[in-house]
Amino acid sequence: MNNSTMHTADQLTHVKIVVVSLVLIAVVIGIGFAATRTLPEMSTQLEARAPVLKAGQPTLWSGSGTSTIR
Repeated sequence: MNNSTMHTADQLTHVKIVVVSLVLIAVVIGIGFAATRTLPEMSTQLEARAPVLKAGQPTLWSGSGTSTIR
């Protein structure tokens, strides 16, 4: 049988394509997991950053929200 196109390929050829695709997906996912960095604990990250800014007194904003055009 002619296996030159996907339309004329037999069932074994389709199975081979699916298996190769699944193996390649597993390889890409494995490389992705291996490439991730392990982050230090969150408390260590927070202590290493700039000083903490503390909030001041609340501010009350008021106004009509409209502007007059003359």
